[in-house]
Amino acid sequence: MPHIDWDANRYEEDAKFVRDLGDEVIELLDPKKDEKILDLGCGEGSLTLKISQRGAKVVGVDSSYLMVEKSRAKGIEAYVRSARELDYHERFDGVFSNAVLHWIPQADEVAYGVYRALKRGGRFVAEFGGEGNVATIIKAISQLFEEHPQWGGFENSWYFPSANEYKKVLESVGFEVVSARIIPRPVPIKSIENWLDLFGEGIMKAMSEEEKKKFKSKLTEMLKPKLYDEERGWWADYVRVRVKAVKE
Repeated sequence: MPHIDWDANRYEEDAKFVRDLGDEVIELLDPKKDEKILDLGCGEGSLTLKISQRGAKVVGVDSSYLMVEKSRAKGIEAYVRSARELDYHERFDGVFSNAVLHWIPQADEVAYGVYRALKRGGRFVAEFGGEGNVATIIKAISQLFEEHPQWGGFENSWYFPSANEYKKVLESVGFEVVSARIIPRPVPIKSIENWLDLFGEGIMKAMSEEEKKKFKSKLTEMLKPKLYDEERGWWADYVRVRVKAVKE
């Protein structure tokens, strides 16, 4: 997936469900007073702040300068840094990551950096898109691109592993995996168009503004019978993989 220049203000408002669903992941991390925690892909800092309110000393990193600025405005120590280029060595008691790692297909590079950043006995807790995530949406997008080759083609670069697949990645760099499971989680969204504006800009990179408008309209029409009803409104067929691993 191409790099996205996130609109931090819009993300904070329209993607609130991302942080709202992160509380269970924080509970799995169970941060303690004075522990040093790295928030990998801290975004605008809402979950980072919650971890710090538990008494932990938290550092956030994110590849987006705008997101890091938003985190710093909340009083968080945060840095612009790629998850593939962590340069910490046995510094943290825990590494936390929520809704980030499905953007990074180089899973082994990330896992190695996380392992190196942890102290012995430190834990890594993460949740992100797993096998089957937004499968209905991806299928419809693929079909539309096949019907409209002038739009440049669809390259699905999201990384949605099974629990067992990601377990093997972690074990390959030395982690002991405590738990790894898939969690089906349909999530309410404002609309398909809004979801695409937030997460699908890279998909539409070769389109003109008029083509983008047509694409969004057609995708909405295709998905409405499957992902919309009058009572619930729109939802996305999210599936998450949640893991906890320990550095031996």
